[in-house]
Amino acid sequence: AISAINPHSAHIGVSRVVGITHVVSRPTGGLISGQAALINLAGFTASGMAVVPHVAAVIQLPGQGGGGFRGGFGGGAPAGNAQAARTAAIDSVKQMLDDAAAYGKVMDAWKNDASLPRPRADVVLEALVPVVRGEMPVIFPAESRADIRAAVEFARERKLKPIILGGRDSWRMTDYLKQNDVPVIFTHTMSIPQRDDDPYDANYSAAAKLHDAGVKFAISSGEPDPDIRNLPYVAGMAAAFGLDPDAALRAVTLSPAEIFGVADRLGSLEVGKMANLVVTTGDILEARTDTRYLFIDGRPVPLSTKHSDLYDMFKNRK
Repeated sequence: AISAINPHSAHIGVSRVVGITHVVSRPTGGLISGQAALINLAGFTASGMAVVPHVAAVIQLPGQGGGGFRGGFGGGAPAGNAQAARTAAIDSVKQMLDDAAAYGKVMDAWKNDASLPRPRADVVLEALVPVVRGEMPVIFPAESRADIRAAVEFARERKLKPIILGGRDSWRMTDYLKQNDVPVIFTHTMSIPQRDDDPYDANYSAAAKLHDAGVKFAISSGEPDPDIRNLPYVAGMAAAFGLDPDAALRAVTLSPAEIFGVADRLGSLEVGKMANLVVTTGDILEARTDTRYLFIDGRPVPLSTKHSDLYDMFKNRK
């Protein structure tokens, strides 16, 4: 994803103005989508914005049931054909991970013994070596209980470090997630209930259920690009429906930093950490709160946005 970051996007300004200083940007599409990047929302180049340019891999396992599954399969295909296609897709991911593990061993052998012939470089397998060695976490987009369980079982079988993204049904299987120590980035706080018999606040209160069960979790706005700016209010909604306010703030600050392994640099105000901080007029999770000052990596950042620029341009129009 780091290669596709646009440092001059209007989305950056409207996200910063509510107090968001850094984000994880992930690629989508295919089975192995690529590597996500952790970036600061300030800078003139993608490399200058990067905090961790390759913070996690993204693997999109094909889903189960529901009239087909992600990854291009489905479309009313017979159940047997869909299951066969799903199995073939998962086998292809396993084969690539096996190839990456073998590639890593070959490269290590060559580095330790210069007399060996130099292996042919493979940028795809090289990118997967830290994944198969458990050095880089893997984001698994998964929503249903079946898909979440399949992702966790796949990660356990391959000795990967999974992070569930989406997690619509995660609050229904908290014991399983806690037992396997799998974190969730919950994206459905503001979604409508999935099932007809779900209570109206099923998703509003999901974060509270994850917290009460001891599951590691973070809250995401649930939508990319401009909707990122709603993140404080999404966390505020979770706080309004049972999540402790301190836990709600933690779910958008320190908890995601812990999930992505950067809590030594980000997520809280401590000596030695990167000075990404915001000064507001009140509770940052309240919609009435305004941002007064914003610092990214210790530097003050202007709070102007495309919206404010347009306002200034047209406010005196007659």
